[in-house]
Amino acid sequence: MSLSRRARGLFLDIAPLRLDRDYRLLWSGQVVAGIGNQVTRLALPFQVWVLTQSTLAIAALTAVQLVPILVFVVGAGSIIDVVDKRRLLLITQAGLAVCSLAFLGLALMPAPPLIAIFVVAFVASTLGSFDQPARSSSIPRLVPAERLPAAIALNQLNFQAASVVGPAVGGVLIAVAGLPVAYAVDVLSFGASIFAVWRIAPLPPLGGAMRPGFAAIREGLRFALDRRVILATFVIDLDAMIFGMPTSLFPVLALDVFRVGPAGLGLLAAAPAIGAFLGALLSGWVSIVRRIGRAVVLAVVVWGLAITAFGLSTFFFPLALVFLAIAGAADVLSAVFRSTVVQLATPDELRGRVTALHILAVTSGPRIGDIEAAAVATVVGAQASVVSGGILCLLGAVAVTRLFPELRAHVVEGRMEVAAGDATA
Repeated sequence: MSLSRRARGLFLDIAPLRLDRDYRLLWSGQVVAGIGNQVTRLALPFQVWVLTQSTLAIAALTAVQLVPILVFVVGAGSIIDVVDKRRLLLITQAGLAVCSLAFLGLALMPAPPLIAIFVVAFVASTLGSFDQPARSSSIPRLVPAERLPAAIALNQLNFQAASVVGPAVGGVLIAVAGLPVAYAVDVLSFGASIFAVWRIAPLPPLGGAMRPGFAAIREGLRFALDRRVILATFVIDLDAMIFGMPTSLFPVLALDVFRVGPAGLGLLAAAPAIGAFLGALLSGWVSIVRRIGRAVVLAVVVWGLAITAFGLSTFFFPLALVFLAIAGAADVLSAVFRSTVVQLATPDELRGRVTALHILAVTSGPRIGDIEAAAVATVVGAQASVVSGGILCLLGAVAVTRLFPELRAHVVEGRMEVAAGDATA
């Protein structure tokens, strides 16, 4: 194989965009809507701060947005499994557009009531509890199994690009044109997403799913617990995020340890996202990985090593940023491999519920990690908290591989999967 062909093989595989029309439509619509969503994610806490000058109010906003995910997402999965996912996405996207329109209306008021902002944020987060698992669980219906890893990597690239571009665009819009214009951009961005979803073919349930309710939720939980390779992906991600997520310490590290000021804080926050973007961009090889369980473990180990090295690099700020970028790249590859395991190991009639559980773990882990890092830092200091968290992440990865040998043995073979030693294989 020539060097140029090997180099091309490193770059993101865009075959799903070329070959799968409905996936291309869904992905393209999300390119626009994702940037708009990130603009609002920046504008909301800014607006709350301007109104209250209170960090406690911002914390309350975060709680208001987190609670619906923790409360509703698992139940949402049981509904997603028995409805046409295309129709549900049309409803959730329209509802989210109305929420952004409400934010726009509130921003136009001279003194909008804080409670109204919180109520709209709660409704938007509730709709997101349905939208995100419905969107994720639709992908295996839009692409064949052999292109699923590439499709998931493309989704990760989409999200990471929006995470980099969206806040930058939002900051400029707020500074130059004001909050109403920022929210208006988000409202308009939903047009692309709604149009894309409207153009794809219907995605009715394939049959076999239980009626929504507690019994259906229990069935999804039982499947995830019995299918140990899926449970292992949840546990190893929680290990990485709870022990190895130092985001809450970035302000302390920037101001008191690295002494790089607010600009340095911005670089600390951007470095993992940039690394994740590059990791997704250079993920063309993920579709040929067959020992996908080992790939998950290796990615988490690289994450833990990079976070540990970041904590030890306080003597040279640029080197610390490099290690954060490596951690971000490892995290996005872990996400691709874990999502592939979950999607391929779950039948369609359970995919909404299991995807919802996956999203619940992915959402809660980083927030618990922020609490853990801050609590440990109050006892041993910020730098020691980062280093100890990275080491605990590595020890946790070892423990997971011993407790769940199914993960290390998990292999995918083209369209078929083999989970050696799995309780249900």
